[in-house]
Amino acid sequence: MPKAALIDGLQYANWSEKIFQQMRQGGVDAVHVTITYHETFRETVANIEKWNRWFERYPDLIFQGHSAADIELAQKTGRTAIFFGSQNPSCIEDDIGLVQVLHQLGLRFMQLSYNNQSLLATGCYEDDDTGLTRMGRAVVAEMNRVGMVVDMSHSAQRSTLEAIEHSSRPIAITHANPHSWHPALRNKSDDVLRALGETGGMLGFSIYPHHLQNGPACTLASFCDMIARTADLMGPENIGIGTDLCQDQPDSVVEWMRVGRWTKSIDYGEGSATNPGFPPMPDWFQDNRHFGAIRQGLRASGLDDAAIDGVMGENWRRFFAHSFQPQP
Repeated sequence: MPKAALIDGLQYANWSEKIFQQMRQGGVDAVHVTITYHETFRETVANIEKWNRWFERYPDLIFQGHSAADIELAQKTGRTAIFFGSQNPSCIEDDIGLVQVLHQLGLRFMQLSYNNQSLLATGCYEDDDTGLTRMGRAVVAEMNRVGMVVDMSHSAQRSTLEAIEHSSRPIAITHANPHSWHPALRNKSDDVLRALGETGGMLGFSIYPHHLQNGPACTLASFCDMIARTADLMGPENIGIGTDLCQDQPDSVVEWMRVGRWTKSIDYGEGSATNPGFPPMPDWFQDNRHFGAIRQGLRASGLDDAAIDGVMGENWRRFFAHSFQPQP
C-alpha cells in the first residue's frame, strides 16, 4: 500500500535551503508555490529562471512537478515536488495565447483575480462584483483545454460562482476558509463551498492568521473542528490544506502582494494601518515541520484515518491527476 501523500495547496515563502530542508523534515511530498503576483509575462519567466537555479542547487531536496505522477516520484526519492502557480492573471497580460505557453513552462494554477478587478474577474475587495468578463470566460475555457487549474481564492462571490459554472473542469480555492467560521472578506460563503463541492472542486484550508478565527490565537481544535464541519458541507473528498505559509518574508512583500502597481498609496488589505505586515503564525503551525499537529487535531475532531489522509494530501493528489493534463 503506497504511503499517503502530504501536499500543501499553497505557499509563498522566502525560499531558502532552510525551508527546503524543513519540507523534507516534515515529509512534505508536494507544494503548490506562488511564483508570481503582479508580474508581467517576462517578469514571470525571470521568476521561473530563479526557480531553475534552486532546482539545480538543491536537487536532493526539490524538483519541478508537472503531473500527479511526480508526487509518487517525490515519495520514492525523498524530495518535494514544486508545482507553479500565479495569484493574479497579470502573467498572461492581455494575451490568451500565453495560457498555453505558461502551462508549457510548468504553471499549473492561476487565479482569475487578486483582490481587485482584473481583465478576467472581480476580486473580493471590490464594491461591485460583475462576474466573469468576456475575456474571463475565454481564458477559463483555454485553461480547461491545456490543463491549468482555475483558482478563485481571492475572487468575489459572483465571479467565483460563475467560474464554477462556466468551467468544464472542477476549479479550486487553494487557500481560504468558510466565511461562517471567520468573516474575512477572503473567506467563502456556504453557497460557494456547496457549489464547489457539488462540482468536484477543491478547497484548501488556510492557516494565514487573517483567515483564522481569533487570528494568531486560533486554537488547533477550532481549526480542525471547522475542517470537520466543512467536510459535511462539501464532502470529505473535496477538501485539503492550503496553508498560505509566507515564511521568512519581509513585511515589504506584503506591500507588493496587496498594492502591486495599481495605486500610489498603501493598501492595508486584510491587515490594519497599525499592523500592515505579516501577523505571527499560531503556535501549533510555524513551518513545514508541523503538519503532524494538524493530523492529530483532525483525529481529535472525529475524522477517520481515510478522511484525514484525504485532507492531508490524497484529495489534492487525485485532483492533480484530473486537472493538469490537456483535455483530449
